[in-house]
Amino acid sequence: MTAPAPTAAGPVEAYPEFLDCLAAADEYAATDVALRLLEEGVPAERVLLDLIAPAQEQVGRWWQRNVWSVAQEHAATHVSERAVAAVAAHTRVRPHLGRVVVSCMDGEWHALPARLVGEVLRLRGWDVAFLGASVPAAHLVSYLHRDDAHAVALACALPMRLPDAHRMIEACRRADVPILVGGRGFGPDGRWARRLGVHWAGDATAAADLLADERRLHRPPSEDLDHLADDEYPGLVKSRADLIDTGLRDLTARVPSMADYTTAQFDSTVSDLGHIVDFLTAAVYVDDDALFTSFIAWMVEVLDSRKVPPHTLDRVLDVYAETLHDFPRAHRFLHAGRAAVRS
Repeated sequence: MTAPAPTAAGPVEAYPEFLDCLAAADEYAATDVALRLLEEGVPAERVLLDLIAPAQEQVGRWWQRNVWSVAQEHAATHVSERAVAAVAAHTRVRPHLGRVVVSCMDGEWHALPARLVGEVLRLRGWDVAFLGASVPAAHLVSYLHRDDAHAVALACALPMRLPDAHRMIEACRRADVPILVGGRGFGPDGRWARRLGVHWAGDATAAADLLADERRLHRPPSEDLDHLADDEYPGLVKSRADLIDTGLRDLTARVPSMADYTTAQFDSTVSDLGHIVDFLTAAVYVDDDALFTSFIAWMVEVLDSRKVPPHTLDRVLDVYAETLHDFPRAHRFLHAGRAAVRS
């Protein structure tokens, strides 16, 4: 793809052109689009939030609907990252505020949203240390101890990682550093962040506003986790492997076509069963069936795009409900999940 001709377009008008660059995996044309907007006077923050961020969200939707392969999604993400780097290099801002450490949760590999937040904070004058994807809690805390951080911002894209996120939050608390979190993993309105007793920022602008509010930053919400007094969560963690095996045995017996699955298809099925268990476990951790049912609704759409009939998912949930009859909350959530499949 050749570089586009200059136009007097803002981020919204340039969006289709930028999306074409992602589809072609053309990092040079993509960075040209972003830099052209800067040269035309569009603020760098708007280029990041009104051009690159929504384009990357569209990439995710195309993957979910099986329009794009994983390889295409990865290539497009690389192009977006190059565009962010080009914008950052073009807009050097000398920090005049405190140090903010931006990091992804351990096991969280979707680093681009966190980097966008970090770049916006940098544009606002913060001294940003971006640690990237999947940072182990112990390493993060070690970094915080050696760095005089004003705050730490943690990103999580998948709710199934909320138990791990909570342990990471607790580790940061012990380092006595104010914490804010972001990402869809904490719920569309941050409800699960509040349950974990931590501030949530819905986007980069909200994160910048929260950091600037010193009084609010040091007053996190109270935890709401009294339900963890029962033994359902540790019981589910202990039963994970057995649940995956149980689901796989049942599917193999009821879906004859699985005998002809390729290794990749078989591995994908095992992975899907693991995700069902992990999302159920996370829902029990925060005591919210909406976490599980929203995942099930998403999974129905993904399976449908891959020509997998939803009744197989309904059967798996039924088997898990039978197996977990002594787990009242998990049992209730599984029945809510079955209702989501049927709707």
